[in-house]
Amino acid sequence: MSSRLMSIQSSDQIGVAVIGTGFGEKIHIPGFQHHPRTEVVAVYHRDLEKAKAIALRHNIPIADNRLENILSLKEVAGVSIATPPFLRYEIAKLAIAAGKHLLLEKPLNLRAQETKELYHLVQQKNLIAIADFEFRFIPAWQLLAQYLQQDYVGKIRLIKIDWLVASRANPEREWNWYSRQEMGGGALGAVGSHAFDYISWLFGPIKRLVAHLSCAIPQRPDPNSGGALKSVDADDTAMLLLELADGTPIQLSISSVTYGGRGHWVEVYGDKGTLVLGSDNLKDYVHGFRLMAAPAAKAFSEIEIPKSLAFPQVFTDGRLAPFIRVVDRWVEAIDKNQSLVPCLREGVYSQLLMDLTHQSNDNKCWVEVPDLDEFLASQ
Repeated sequence: MSSRLMSIQSSDQIGVAVIGTGFGEKIHIPGFQHHPRTEVVAVYHRDLEKAKAIALRHNIPIADNRLENILSLKEVAGVSIATPPFLRYEIAKLAIAAGKHLLLEKPLNLRAQETKELYHLVQQKNLIAIADFEFRFIPAWQLLAQYLQQDYVGKIRLIKIDWLVASRANPEREWNWYSRQEMGGGALGAVGSHAFDYISWLFGPIKRLVAHLSCAIPQRPDPNSGGALKSVDADDTAMLLLELADGTPIQLSISSVTYGGRGHWVEVYGDKGTLVLGSDNLKDYVHGFRLMAAPAAKAFSEIEIPKSLAFPQVFTDGRLAPFIRVVDRWVEAIDKNQSLVPCLREGVYSQLLMDLTHQSNDNKCWVEVPDLDEFLASQ
């Protein structure tokens, strides 16, 4: 064993293995390496040479292309899973069986039933699992939550959410797993999973929904076939109407193919006033958020983010700072041996709403959303 690994074992640091090296290399590895309580001790890639190259770039002591080897390491206390969605369920089950804590990227799985099974397995093993719902940790969003808790808008009359970006607007962008619905691709899984989580966090449970999913670019060039066009069946636009338990309507519009789209905006209209949170930054979905408020029939003013909510450090890639806060919550939960939000319970709810969105789109009808506790208790 290397001296570095010995020092990790003898300290209170949490050894982490990173599984999935796209987003995992961009955000998970630097995020864990930045946090004072976590240390990336192993990295997995199905191609051993690529695993070794990633390990070398980030000074990670162990690289392997066999999951069983990674999961058998005593130095690994937790596993971070950032693979494409269709791989996460089986990897998570293996990690849980090996007694490892989990940090899961969203969408957590392909179906809510899978996430529910992981939720129960984690409880049975007395492990900690957290979902990377990072919007809960962005200062402007936390400020919005505070204003809502203070009843700034009063009785909410309408919630309008637009998430319109151009990340996949170019039809020359290559075909990959993201183009396949059965692999967890599409705009709904990529960002709708976030929207469902923060709607629940900020406004409460959803009673029912109706949805229309569409694909504006039905073919993309396949890099493995010399650029030949290959079919796309994953959504790139999702339009939903949702109704909260108290009857409040929500209009949710998501698209990844909108040149010049307005970005990401949440508008909350009430009988006392209005709150608007948004960013028109189409290249970084974290940087640029600001909160504007207006009492009823008055002009808007921008609300300054207090120092108590601000990030202690801002990075070039906006996704890194909130991810570090997710890691901080994960470490806190491990220390306390207690599930903390956002755990797999929140992940189940987000995945359930995605399942029901597909059901509504397929059947062209409103669908009722079951109570989360009842769903978790069902067979």
